[in-house]
Amino acid sequence: MEILVSSRCNLQSLSEKYIFPEEIRPGKVAVALCESIPVIDLGDIAGQNRANIAQEILKASQEFGFFQVINHGVSKELMNDTMSVFKEVFEMPAEDLADIYSEDPDRSCRLFTSSNSYASEDVHNWRDFLRHPCHPDLDACIQQWPEKPTRYRQVVGNYSTEAMKLASGILELISEGLGLESGYFGGDVCGLQVFKDGEWIGVGPVPNAFVINIGYQLQIISNNKLKGAEHRAVTNSKDARTSAAFFVSPRRESIVEPARELIKEDNRPLYRAFEFTEFFSNYMNEKGNVEVVLEPFKLRA
Repeated sequence: MEILVSSRCNLQSLSEKYIFPEEIRPGKVAVALCESIPVIDLGDIAGQNRANIAQEILKASQEFGFFQVINHGVSKELMNDTMSVFKEVFEMPAEDLADIYSEDPDRSCRLFTSSNSYASEDVHNWRDFLRHPCHPDLDACIQQWPEKPTRYRQVVGNYSTEAMKLASGILELISEGLGLESGYFGGDVCGLQVFKDGEWIGVGPVPNAFVINIGYQLQIISNNKLKGAEHRAVTNSKDARTSAAFFVSPRRESIVEPARELIKEDNRPLYRAFEFTEFFSNYMNEKGNVEVVLEPFKLRA
């Protein structure tokens, strides 16, 4: 419990354990906000503009690996309520935080600090992290969630349901944009900056929008047609930052490989087939290092 940074947020100086060596610091943290990151309007997703929306998503996923969506169907009230209850969690008294704090990486619902590798890290991230599953069985997952704040389970449960609907809809649009069969991804659903063209650019927040990040699994399945974007969140000395991240991943035993429909005579597969659990283990061991995390899965010419 004493290692949680939220309990020390009023300190005027950082422990040396949280100070990155100069050679691996983010560098220029206050990067310019990029006005060209696509903002896609999903308001006509069920109408005549659906095919155009799918192509907009495909283009953004190829160029940036990031985009934002508006008119997505998740109410502003639910989004604000969810962010509010998340902040309440980290402001709870120490005795309540102790109920969900755990250093066991196998515990499905737990509060921890920095990363899963805290004990072996050379330097720690200034971050506390609450992580728990939401799917595939939401009702069963909710029983593992924090009991405090008392409205947490209801609010986050409603948000999780809406976020999954949105994610499923976007995956379906990606399927259409790639020319894959409908429902192709259906069986696998279970201070932000992005790296592009050799430099970090800031993702300017759009009110009531969701930021969508194309992950490595979509890069592999699309055979490099889509881009798994490298990204980071940076701290500052003035304001706290609360992020609500919703991960859509394959089941651990799922086989991930380039979609066969995308492999033509002149377009060989660039990655081998593998179980998602193999990728996840490698990703954690490499601490998300973009330079090496995909190497074991690439096929050589």
